[in-house]
Amino acid sequence: MNTAVDVILIGTLAAVWLAAGLLADGMSAVGTARQLRRRAGLLSALVVAGVAVFAAVPLVSGVIPGLSAAPTAALLPAVPALIVLTATVRRLGWVRRGSGAFATAPLTPVPPALRAAAAHPLLAAPLQVTGLAALVGLPIAAGVVALPGGQATAVAGIAVITIVLAVALIGIRAGLRHSRLAPLALARLDRDRERIPAGVR
Repeated sequence: MNTAVDVILIGTLAAVWLAAGLLADGMSAVGTARQLRRRAGLLSALVVAGVAVFAAVPLVSGVIPGLSAAPTAALLPAVPALIVLTATVRRLGWVRRGSGAFATAPLTPVPPALRAAAAHPLLAAPLQVTGLAALVGLPIAAGVVALPGGQATAVAGIAVITIVLAVALIGIRAGLRHSRLAPLALARLDRDRERIPAGVR
């Protein structure tokens, strides 16, 4: 068993995705369009790095002789990572392009609609779930979860319940934050409509 290599690979995977999740969590709290664009760019780089580590896991495991638990440990975060690639990356692109529209006035405060987009559950939650799943895969890579018989089943059941609860909390928190910011964007649109004189189009 290449335990040290497996732990390094999955540990790197967990570190990159957890960093991406933490960075995404604070995107809606930035003050200016420049800061939002910078964070969106850094977050895009972290997603690319996370995908690169995913690709490196089977390559490194195949090159080094001996058994490796890293590919098995990487299967757990691979599922939410697919959601990141199919949904989060697209929304991140919207935020990055939206903040880039203020390139000539980078100190402009973040508009409510852009702030709500940065807080969308499909942006931060999949990144955080991927980081959490990679962290859970770390004991698999280290060989710590190899427990005998019924004890292994009990520990696996507790781990699954804990993961489900954590994922539910992440999703609920992201949904509540987005629902708090979204009405501000709609209120701004309503105020803009009220400023238009009657009969003017």
